[in-house]
Amino acid sequence: MNEHLLLALTAFAFVSSVTPGPNNLMLMASGTNFGFGRTIPHMLGVSIGFTLMIVLVGAGLRQLFAAFPVFYTGLKWGSVAYLAYLAVKVATAAPPAVRAAAGTTARPLTFTQAALFQWVNPKAWTMALTACSAYVGQDNPLRNLLIVAGVFGAINLPTVSAWAYLGVQMRRFLDDQLRLRIFNVTAALLLLGSLYPVVFGQA
Repeated sequence: MNEHLLLALTAFAFVSSVTPGPNNLMLMASGTNFGFGRTIPHMLGVSIGFTLMIVLVGAGLRQLFAAFPVFYTGLKWGSVAYLAYLAVKVATAAPPAVRAAAGTTARPLTFTQAALFQWVNPKAWTMALTACSAYVGQDNPLRNLLIVAGVFGAINLPTVSAWAYLGVQMRRFLDDQLRLRIFNVTAALLLLGSLYPVVFGQA
């Protein structure tokens, strides 16, 4: 992979990783509701899980989807349904004080849950398929695939961490139940809005 292609890959990895999507919106909500420390497994699950996803997609899954489009269609609508469910969970999350008073607990996503979530995240699929199609190529594909995965892994963790940190910083402005409820509902609506390209066939 020459340096011009590497620069283009780096730019694509940064822009696609830092822009809003299901992962980043959920991490922002997690940072707000649970704090940065408790969100670290979620962040690591996103970053490592997506890096592994790129390797597996580049190793053959994209050819499978090209040969059997019905698999991709089923995945797309399953992803939409699951993300809609997660949006409802975010919107109805009780503030910490309410959970404590009721004796209930809520937990951020674990490392495993966040890693597995990549497989039902439409933006992650779009990023992985695009990256492998555009940057792996036919010349030394294994080396290029590892470079693509490595670049995304190096860029993805800082960018997703920034979204969790943003959520933590917003806590000071969400110090009462009403404002936190408004934030959670807004985050849920943005999460649903991120499905627009999938539902209307643009992703």
